[in-house]
Amino acid sequence: MTEISFPRQQARTRRFSLGVPKSFVISPDGSRVVFLRTRSGTDPTGCLFEAAGGRGANGQEWECRTLVDPSSLLSGEPAGELDSLPAEERARRERARETGGGIVRFSCDDRLSVAVFDLAGRLFAVELATGETRQVPARSPVLDPRLDPTGRLVAYVSEGSLRLVGLDGSADRYVLETDGPDVTYGLAEFVAAEEMDRSEGYWWAPDGTALLVARVDNGAVQWRYISDPSTPSAPPVPVRYPAAGTPNADVALEIARVDDVTAAEPGAAGARPIPVSWDRSEFEYLVTADWSSHGLLIVVESRDQGRLQLLEVDTASGRTSPLREESDPKWVDIVGGVPSRLSDGSVIWAASNKGSKALVVDGDVVTEPDLHVRRVLGHDAGVVLFAASRDQDPASVLAFTWSAANGVEQVSTATAGVEGAWRAGGTTVLARSALAEAGTAITILREGRAVGRIGSVAETPVVTPSVQLCRVGALQLSTGVLFPAGHKRGSALLPVLLDPYGGPHFQRVVATSQRWLESQWWADQGFCVVVTDGRGTPGRGDDFERAIYRDVAGPVLADQVEALHAVAEEHEDLDLSRVAIRGWSFGGYLAALAVLRRPDVFHAAVAGAPCTEWRLYDTHYTERYLGMPQDEAAVYDATSLLTDARRLERPLLLIHGLADDNVAVANTLQFSSALLAAGRTHSTLLLSGVTHMTTQEEVAENLLLLELEFFRAALTAPAHPERRAAGAGPV
Repeated sequence: MTEISFPRQQARTRRFSLGVPKSFVISPDGSRVVFLRTRSGTDPTGCLFEAAGGRGANGQEWECRTLVDPSSLLSGEPAGELDSLPAEERARRERARETGGGIVRFSCDDRLSVAVFDLAGRLFAVELATGETRQVPARSPVLDPRLDPTGRLVAYVSEGSLRLVGLDGSADRYVLETDGPDVTYGLAEFVAAEEMDRSEGYWWAPDGTALLVARVDNGAVQWRYISDPSTPSAPPVPVRYPAAGTPNADVALEIARVDDVTAAEPGAAGARPIPVSWDRSEFEYLVTADWSSHGLLIVVESRDQGRLQLLEVDTASGRTSPLREESDPKWVDIVGGVPSRLSDGSVIWAASNKGSKALVVDGDVVTEPDLHVRRVLGHDAGVVLFAASRDQDPASVLAFTWSAANGVEQVSTATAGVEGAWRAGGTTVLARSALAEAGTAITILREGRAVGRIGSVAETPVVTPSVQLCRVGALQLSTGVLFPAGHKRGSALLPVLLDPYGGPHFQRVVATSQRWLESQWWADQGFCVVVTDGRGTPGRGDDFERAIYRDVAGPVLADQVEALHAVAEEHEDLDLSRVAIRGWSFGGYLAALAVLRRPDVFHAAVAGAPCTEWRLYDTHYTERYLGMPQDEAAVYDATSLLTDARRLERPLLLIHGLADDNVAVANTLQFSSALLAAGRTHSTLLLSGVTHMTTQEEVAENLLLLELEFFRAALTAPAHPERRAAGAGPV
């Protein structure tokens, strides 16, 4: 039996995400954990599971039982499920980078006795004690169903309106009915989901008596039309897209009382909701909300992102009062997981302190400046759970707790790695990955001691990465260096491949083996692969991230060049006459930028889904770094690839999905036109039906192979070993 190739394996496992447990919910007593996992490492169908163990259980794997397998609900037709997904759900999954199918989210009551989920636009409920699953009659299509905390009612969105239904399907009625084709209730707008990490559009009161609901009016947002030229009979799909400098969606909040809704006639709206008031002209972005037994909090942000306000809402009147305001002459970062409140009412927050992000509890900074808080993960009985990096190791993101009694403590004893964590009832679920181990290990902890594990069924990669993590250059840039398996120092000069992302919000250089699988495959094809997180990437403090303010090109590219030369000084095996660079999204922009502006350093590039003209990208992301295009035309021109098209003198391959609703294909088409007008030879590959994610197995696999052949031709490197083994001659 022929061993599977890495490109095929990575494609069919969705980058090895299938089979990994996720979305954990812990019972109030800490004895049960409900979670999602696909049936295998190659099956994309998400199923609902429960793991259970006693308080005194040892560190062995907890017994898991399948609560819901969607194949029994959909007659085993996952393709049919995909075809029947509402357009809003497809868009939500694209924003969340959700690559699986089946059950992809679920909602439980506070006792963890029942769960609800949507599947193919229908509503289902499952009794967790017995696994009994039933379809709940509801208005189709059903989007984002959520149980009220007491487990009596389900709220859900259908055709732009928010509705309520009993668990038995009774009294299905409107909470808030849409009042126009561009108005939705209960859904997050584009920039909230894409850039603010907010997928919610409504929030339950903790006692289940009311709902806070976002009213989104997209009427002023400009239209874009996504078409598929390979199917000329299909009409273009219109989407609302807020490009830099253009109007955003108008987002308001309303509080609806359940008693008013249930008192109404079925199919009719109830009593008038209570509008939440704040200065929406000054703070047009709704960042998030938190509703606990201690009250309702919302966070709002100014259009220029220089001010962020934490507001407390009087739920009887809708009036708001400020609890805290953050400001910065460049921008204020949004930190995930805040605000929230401890059981005593203390507000959990995160803010800049001495150049790093700090955990703030009841107004007091409780973390030291060398600890960079990345996200607040939750809280339980006076304990705050959060993820953070230390100054000396930005490649590691570890889980920590804070409590008034014990201060800051690390959850595990690890010195490096990447961790996520969930906590309730004194039980912590720790998901950990590291360089020395394949995959993700799920450990259940009580009082700092491992009491169980939850098994993963993810595939074991056929590639074993061997990466050297280092800090290079004057800025001590986090860098990973990979050589072909078995390579001996000084044995051969190797072409170099830079494989960065290089932009805000995302680190490539992290201490987990999974992040380096594809880079190792590239190395095994005969390259030295260098990956660097330059200025603008997270985990290194405020000054490092803000170095790209009003210039997302210069510092970013300079750091890649500096890291390359620093690595070459340490490793004599790098052939600097054959240097290539590849990337996707911001990384695609960086790859094209590199061959345009530094052809003396870079000799070939593959740019996937690049944002070549920042005026085409969205408001919240672009304006944070570059300002408003009406006011900063010179800044936009200086960072646009279109203005540099005449400078191209190296081989460049552009790749873009025609269905991309995030980085529009217009970016690549306009750039290609500018290159043609300048008489610059280049290659363009347009992918029919592909969005910003290449989830199609054949596409994902063959893109890697096509990129490899492109680089081999451009750099005159040795023949592809997999093709040589199959009897093909050299390229």
